[in-house]
Amino acid sequence: MNALEITNFTKRYGKTVAVDSISLSVKPGEFFGFLGPNGAGKSTTIHCITGIARFTEGTISVFGHDVNQDYREARKKIGLSPQEFNIDIFAPIRKILWYVGGFYGMSREERKKRTEEMIKVFELEKHAEKQFRQLSGGLKRRVMLARAMMHDPQLLILDEPTAGVDVELRHELWDYLRKINEAGKTILFTSHYLEEVERLCNRIAIIYEGKIVAVGDKSEFVKEGSNLEKKYLELTRKSGGKS
Repeated sequence: MNALEITNFTKRYGKTVAVDSISLSVKPGEFFGFLGPNGAGKSTTIHCITGIARFTEGTISVFGHDVNQDYREARKKIGLSPQEFNIDIFAPIRKILWYVGGFYGMSREERKKRTEEMIKVFELEKHAEKQFRQLSGGLKRRVMLARAMMHDPQLLILDEPTAGVDVELRHELWDYLRKINEAGKTILFTSHYLEEVERLCNRIAIIYEGKIVAVGDKSEFVKEGSNLEKKYLELTRKSGGKS
């Protein structure tokens, strides 16, 4: 059973085809990079995996649960850290995490324990009673990751998780993500910082104009002295697009 299975998935907005019959699989325990320029279809695909958007063509399943037919179980297995701060900016950090635990049906004791664990893991102790709007950009990113991890999901989807953070925090997040991946967490990762994708991910897919133009092990993208950025630009240009 794959962690994520996408088969002949198409998403349309009116007459516009945002994602065009893509198929993709992510194995349990993989650190999977999902790349593409703005407007290529990454966010649309993520929205359909997580139930933010609906679709009627093709299938998507998460650990065997169809995201349309068995959406409750599928969503329990997913933790999403989106690029946008879609959060109550006036809520204190501890309450944000507490509410998420309740949403996923955690008991009071489980919520309390997990909330304090996430606050500690992401070094938010000094900020736990602050409102989200009072935090720096880097601290906000930590909260978004803590929220995504609150219910200990099997599949963690990270959409530009290091956007706008400083170099030190980026390296701290890399270390944490490596650690949880090595412990068995499956991660789907998008980023415009291709060097971090090259550092972290073991398999990579590139989407362009709604189609998958390449997918494979990282070694296939960096062989013969190349690097991911060069291969990425080569593949998107060959596909008829601009870099």
